[in-house]
Amino acid sequence: MVLIFIILIVGILVGVAFLTLMERKILGYIQVRKGPNKVGYMGILQPFGDAIKLFSKEQIFPYMSNILIFIFSPILNLLLSLFLWLSVPFYCYYLNFNFSVLFFFSISSLGVYTIMMSGWSSNSNYSLLGSLRSVAQTISYEVSMFLILLSFLVLTLSLNLYDFIYYQKFIWFLFLNLPLSIMWFISSLAETNRTPFDFAEGESELVSGFNVEYSGVGFAFIFMAEYSNILFMSMISVLIILGGDFYSWFFFMKLVFLSFLWIWIRGTLPRYRYDKLMYLTWKVFLPVSLNFFMFNMGLSLIIMVYII
Repeated sequence: MVLIFIILIVGILVGVAFLTLMERKILGYIQVRKGPNKVGYMGILQPFGDAIKLFSKEQIFPYMSNILIFIFSPILNLLLSLFLWLSVPFYCYYLNFNFSVLFFFSISSLGVYTIMMSGWSSNSNYSLLGSLRSVAQTISYEVSMFLILLSFLVLTLSLNLYDFIYYQKFIWFLFLNLPLSIMWFISSLAETNRTPFDFAEGESELVSGFNVEYSGVGFAFIFMAEYSNILFMSMISVLIILGGDFYSWFFFMKLVFLSFLWIWIRGTLPRYRYDKLMYLTWKVFLPVSLNFFMFNMGLSLIIMVYII
């Protein structure tokens, strides 16, 4: 089990490294320029060059910061993003437990505290504003994500992610609940603080948001946690709405495609307005997801009656 856990962490970190390269390449071609192409063949070693640069940079500690919280927040952020992967239903049944959906929500909702603490402990106005925005955004979209997922859980009548594989053997939940699936994807974007919902780190408004005072290792940890969350949300999305055929190569192709969508949206859409972000979740997603929940409850009951 320890060996599997080490392989998992190494796999995630390598995946994160090459996801950053993929992002820089895709954004380069979207903006009609070359991405990184000097370090190694076609820039393939660029992520490792970035890692060496970030980890060897000087670490800056602001004079008025709460130093302990300032140091430990990025570390905790990365640890939580790695803990999320324990809910993955592996072939070897490594920690495949019956309440993996609850585990996923419990850990992902803890992530907001690390961003809040790192923004607050910097004792900078910009970072505090970024962390406050992030808290409001993440809490709002946690509600919408859970209500959307509740509809899918009613169809499977299980809190185990593994069961999504069986229930989508003949039809994907994407086709069964298309509006909910689109809402799930938009909520995932907001949950991971990505464009067009990147209010926690709005460069044009807040210099760099909650991570403005971080450099070197601290910034690298925040950066890695964000990309780890993107990969994880892509994987969860494939499991829940795109068939979840976990033991085929097609699963990983779908995962890469969803990660590509994250980047494509960043290169295409401008930043949303903050009040419209809140309007979207509370006045659009909430009533629609509740209506779909009632619909899926009825569908589930009809199926149960038919089986009996």
